[in-house]
Amino acid sequence: MPRRVSDVMTVAPMALPLDATLDEAARVMRDEAIGDVLVTYAGRLCGVVTDRDIVVRAVAEHRDTALTPLGDVCTAELAILHPEDDTATAVRLMRERAVRRLPVVDTFHRPIGIVSIGDLALVDGDWGVDGAGGVDGAGGPLPAICKAPPNN
Repeated sequence: MPRRVSDVMTVAPMALPLDATLDEAARVMRDEAIGDVLVTYAGRLCGVVTDRDIVVRAVAEHRDTALTPLGDVCTAELAILHPEDDTATAVRLMRERAVRRLPVVDTFHRPIGIVSIGDLALVDGDWGVDGAGGVDGAGGPLPAICKAPPNN
């Protein structure tokens, strides 16, 4: 039986407002040993910024990270989950979107959790992902997600 997202998600994910700077996000990532920060506007999820975003979309473009707001480099087109979704939905979305983390939101679109590829890898080994993206019991979701093309 698939588990619910609420059973495997990390609660209280780190979030910063849209106008916070890349420096602030980088410090949070360092201090919390995480690779992403959710971006909010008026408490509602509006994006996500990853350590890779900071490198590729800011540092490599010679942006001033002390002045650049998260809104300039965050990914705004997000796949999201709700706590009642099952983990197979999370696997499918990660595979389709080639992402390794998915925000979990409440009915008001406020971030309440995050599900990572690592969270799904720890789910009971009695299910996996078949070649068509379905659940088949063959080794868990990690191989299928990792084979997806990168999201640039």
